[in-house]
Amino acid sequence: MVRLARRALHGLLLLIGVSALSFLLVELAPGDYFAEMRLDPRVSEATLRTLRSRYGLDRPLPERYLRWVASLARGELGYSFAYGQPVGPLLWPRVRNTLLLTVTATALAWMLAVPLGAWWATRRRGPVNAGLAGVTAALLALPDLVLALGLLLLALRTGWFPAGGMVSLGHEQMAWSERVGDVAAHLVLPVTALVLGILPVLVRYVRAGVADALDAPFVRAARAHGIPPRHVMFRHALPAAANPLISLFGLSLAGLLSTSLLVEVVMSWPGLGPLLLEAILARDFYLVLGPVLASTLLLVSGNLVADALLLAADPRIRAAGR
Repeated sequence: MVRLARRALHGLLLLIGVSALSFLLVELAPGDYFAEMRLDPRVSEATLRTLRSRYGLDRPLPERYLRWVASLARGELGYSFAYGQPVGPLLWPRVRNTLLLTVTATALAWMLAVPLGAWWATRRRGPVNAGLAGVTAALLALPDLVLALGLLLLALRTGWFPAGGMVSLGHEQMAWSERVGDVAAHLVLPVTALVLGILPVLVRYVRAGVADALDAPFVRAARAHGIPPRHVMFRHALPAAANPLISLFGLSLAGLLSTSLLVEVVMSWPGLGPLLLEAILARDFYLVLGPVLASTLLLVSGNLVADALLLAADPRIRAAGR
């Protein structure tokens, strides 16, 4: 518990650091939401000064940061100039949608990676090894943008799955079971893009970890005693390889989260990605900070989950943390 509390404190400090650095970079960027209004001859400089004063943009940088931190405590996360309302109510539905996409892709990727990587570790020579090595290398070399666009084109050509968005027209009029199926159908393409992007990395890590465990002396001794290969794999090799794979879980969540922002934009998934892009293009700076802070919070939470799983899986780590 001491280790977990320490990591939670580190995560809090990381959030504070990211918030301060992001705020500084956003404030130092040239122009703001009202800068383009200067091109309109109907808008006077006095009007621009009034607008900047109303939203506190004419105040010193430290004061603006403290006012923004105070809005975080109220759950507002600043004020969106484009939408004319606090950022918080705009952000939380997008966080939910991004979480749905990322958690689904993470679960599916690991459910495929562990058995596939373990199976590959038992076949280190021959056509299976060469085939899996070639397929994973090809997927690793494929850019995420190309993969997402290819899947989107496939959906448009075949009509097998919805090609964008999260729900269909008339979603609210559907029965509950039909609404669940509608969202699941719209999840297929973005989840497939995310899984195919991260799966080769996970499979290779699982394969390497299980292969090292299978070469360990205690596993060889178990084989020499005639223990069936299935028991050797599930009772000895996989538990021995679990710790580095659990540590990889937090990193995989971070990778999927960053990739999901791109996939969401390509496939019109109403998550943090489109909101962040819209805010950047509009120079709606406080709306930019919301998705950045939410993404950092999700990353820190994923690492804390990985640490909690490590504590639960390894009594040596629990003993060392006391």
